[in-house]
Amino acid sequence: MDHNAVMTTSPSLSEEQRYRQLLASARAVVPCDALALLRLADGVLRPVAVDGLSEETLGRAFRPEAHPRLAQLLASPTGLRFAADCGLPDPYDGLVEGQPEILPVHDCMGAPLHIEGRLWGLLTLDALTPGSFDAVGPAQLRALAGLMESGIESIRTIARLAEEARRERLLARTLQRGDPVLRELVGKSAAMLQLKREIDTVAATDLTVLVIGETGVGKDLVAQRLHALSARRDQPLVQVNCAALPETLADSELFGHRKGAYTGATQDRAGRFQLADGGTLFLDEVGELPVTVQAKLLRALQSGELQRPGSDALLHVDVRVIAATNRDLAAEVAAGRFRADLYHRLSVFPLRVPPLRERGRDVLALAGGFLEENQHRLGARNLRLVPAAKAALLGQPWPGNVREVEHVIARAALRAVAEQGRTVRWVSIEPRHLGLSEPTTAAAPEAVTGRPVAAATSGKTLREATEAFQRQWIETALMRHGGSLAGVAREAGMDRSNFHRLARRLGLLKPTRRPA
Repeated sequence: MDHNAVMTTSPSLSEEQRYRQLLASARAVVPCDALALLRLADGVLRPVAVDGLSEETLGRAFRPEAHPRLAQLLASPTGLRFAADCGLPDPYDGLVEGQPEILPVHDCMGAPLHIEGRLWGLLTLDALTPGSFDAVGPAQLRALAGLMESGIESIRTIARLAEEARRERLLARTLQRGDPVLRELVGKSAAMLQLKREIDTVAATDLTVLVIGETGVGKDLVAQRLHALSARRDQPLVQVNCAALPETLADSELFGHRKGAYTGATQDRAGRFQLADGGTLFLDEVGELPVTVQAKLLRALQSGELQRPGSDALLHVDVRVIAATNRDLAAEVAAGRFRADLYHRLSVFPLRVPPLRERGRDVLALAGGFLEENQHRLGARNLRLVPAAKAALLGQPWPGNVREVEHVIARAALRAVAEQGRTVRWVSIEPRHLGLSEPTTAAAPEAVTGRPVAAATSGKTLREATEAFQRQWIETALMRHGGSLAGVAREAGMDRSNFHRLARRLGLLKPTRRPA
């Protein structure tokens, strides 16, 4: 088989064009008269690209139960070839270009395609001359299916990256119109990329979102991104810190009041819901909201109606609510401190913001951003972390998360500039400037293995030593995370599927069989 056929990655190609190009690659590997890529969704096979079949085929939806050949291909582990005299009806009768309604005796084969361990669809190949596929054995058919699966994964990756780039451009334009010091979510760890994908999924809807995370992880930045990528981005984003609301004034702050509603109410006042009408209301630390106000908040969420203290009139508002908390609201409900119906209304789409200890090397990207801010604030030319300082940052557990990093970097920058001056070519941030305690997480091989590197690697090749270190690191991390592979992948800063492949290669996971 000729494996030199490749698919170009020109960004100007549409997804449909990429699939057609992929089929052309398959046709170069296995000459035939007709090919089709069919995507399985909701129990129906729909062609995403065809070659040698009429355009009408692209509008068809093939139900496997009505097409026994397709059903057999889906059920086959690695694909199969039908006998030339097979009596099963052909799903492409009348659809092959230039051929009669019923196909003559011909060669037909296909294979199921799997992406990320799941059945994605089918590749089918037809040749009008019997015996055309005699040279294509099971191994060659599996190789062709693998080629198609790799191409489909590439197409999906390109589409995802293009969509992320589009969203980032939209976000950048939105932020330029707003607060010039507004910060963005920083980090390329698997945990942060997953969070951004989830934000992008729900941002365009009006679903209520509950942002969950420890103090200092950046829940407010999640709310800002949700608003900036929504259809409400040109309308106000109004933020309320529920923890700072006195119980006696919480009702008025959220819903407003009429003049004379209580002592000191000398004029009508619009509440935050009214100010956010048409836009987004961000209820930060919603778990701190007084129980007496929770019932009115529930009514506003359910019906879009609110009643200001001192008034019998109902006001209607169109507000998308995003709430955030560092509390376990389910536990608060069980303890009677938070309404169960309000909790379920707020958590329509929960988003968990990962703590910094699960984000791998993201701490260095965060530190770089904070150094840039402090560089301008202090009037220094360049602020740079020396390697030892980077290692010190990577070795910390960061219980205060991003906020703690921000404060550590601010103090370190001030100390280093005071010591070295503002006019030097660059100011070096040393570990002593950071003022951190001794590392409590694995920042070096010794911390993971419990013995010196020389002893652990003696007599091994570099690859063997590397794999031994990786195996020990993962085993130690699994103990920390109670056996959770997802937690270890987040700590390693790796995509979950890539991490699973590494763990299998290292013998820490049993190989998994693909479903038929």
